[in-house]
Amino acid sequence: MFPSAMGMWGRRGRGAGGPEQLRARRREQEAALRKARRQQQLVSKRLLREDSLVNGDGQAGEEIAAEPLSDQELLQLLRDVQRGTDERKKLLSRLRQGLQHKETQQKFVRLEGSMRVLTGLFTSSLADVRMEAARCLHELSHSNDPAVAEACLPATSYLLTYLSGHSVEFTELCVYTLGNLAVESETVRKQLLPQGIIPALASCLQSPHVAVLEGLGYLLSQLLQATEAPAKIIPLVLDSALPLHMLRLVSSNLELGMGVAVEFAWCLHYVVCSHVNNGLLISQGIVSTLVLLLLDLASAVVEGATEGLELLLCPVLRCLSNLLAEDEPESCKVQMQDERLLVAVFLFMQRFLQQHPFLVQECLWLLNNLTADEPIFCSALLTLDLLPALLQLLPCSGTVTLLALTVLCNVAEKGPAYCRQLHQKAVLPSLLSTLALSDAQVVGQSLELLHLLFLHLPEAAADFLSQAGLQALAQHRDNPPLQERVRALEERYLQPAAATPVSPIGASAAALPS
Repeated sequence: MFPSAMGMWGRRGRGAGGPEQLRARRREQEAALRKARRQQQLVSKRLLREDSLVNGDGQAGEEIAAEPLSDQELLQLLRDVQRGTDERKKLLSRLRQGLQHKETQQKFVRLEGSMRVLTGLFTSSLADVRMEAARCLHELSHSNDPAVAEACLPATSYLLTYLSGHSVEFTELCVYTLGNLAVESETVRKQLLPQGIIPALASCLQSPHVAVLEGLGYLLSQLLQATEAPAKIIPLVLDSALPLHMLRLVSSNLELGMGVAVEFAWCLHYVVCSHVNNGLLISQGIVSTLVLLLLDLASAVVEGATEGLELLLCPVLRCLSNLLAEDEPESCKVQMQDERLLVAVFLFMQRFLQQHPFLVQECLWLLNNLTADEPIFCSALLTLDLLPALLQLLPCSGTVTLLALTVLCNVAEKGPAYCRQLHQKAVLPSLLSTLALSDAQVVGQSLELLHLLFLHLPEAAADFLSQAGLQALAQHRDNPPLQERVRALEERYLQPAAATPVSPIGASAAALPS
């Protein structure tokens, strides 16, 4: 759940509690936010079946799988394929079709010597036989039965060897087969590490072939999502040349295609989320690389080229958000102090609100981390006149509304000058609307924003009363999660004496810092 911000109600004045307590409270909130928005891991399997088939005219075709093979048919196929006849490729093709069925896969791996035969054919000197055997292995790798994946263990060293050389189609097939096997079995991953999969990947990422690079990104992303990745895999990745390759491929201006950039952006996201050594990634330029990429993507949005951009934006925004959520994000914020970044984030929210609302949440999460305890970004948000666009998100309800309110609280925390700007931009009418919602978390964050406004700008309390604010609060007086905060607002700020404007605090406040 998102935090209700109850901890903020004990503050007395701008500096109450001291900067350390403010930072500690912010870290607690960020931890709760991260828990609430944690993405289900994108572990998946991919099947190249259609891509590997052609019709007689040489065009891509779709194959209708044969019926499952019986025990006797499997035995006969294995006998025939070992005889070395000219029919090997045809026999392997028949086997591959049968292996599209779960029951045939399980029968096959239980047959004594079956994997030894298939592995032998996979290492054949005949290219067409080797390719068909690779397709059979690929079908097996797509099984969701760990026993089937582990039966493929004898082939992993050859799959790694074949990552370099041979045809693009064959290499791509080997890459995705390894990725599928790595998803299913920790036993397979344990074997791949000492066999040298990390240096093999680092070497192969210099391939000029887009299809191979995209497959390598898929394989690496599956490894990085493994349960044991933070302890056993990511340290090896960080000690290799892989991070620099990932940054290069993500920032290739999409010359290699969207697929490559998307795969490696997710790889970077998984490494960042592991918190193994984000300082290394920062020193290698991950922040500036991703910020420049976002600016390029914003230019693409302006030009109307938005197809598929959401697939790349999601991991890039998450990477930056999670880097800022570190205990010491100062170095990240220094590298992000570019007003164009804020403009880009708002552009993404405006463009994708209707089609891909999940991206608006990602943008707001980044905006929250940028503005937390950081006057520079709060000032830029106001001086660039981005506040109206933020207020327009409040009626969206749910997580979007909650995050937008959190960003507004970040701004209001900075003191009287900021609160005066919020007040002048008609934040109170927007808050009266959110107070009418039934979502207790949204209402709670609205109450927190009111508290900050009234604390730093007493005349805002008088305006709130004149706009029927007490009636808006009244509906929450008997709501257990909210009643204490409603009572605190009424008693502290909305009594007749307290709500009477005194000397205008904002009149002598310093101008917003540039």
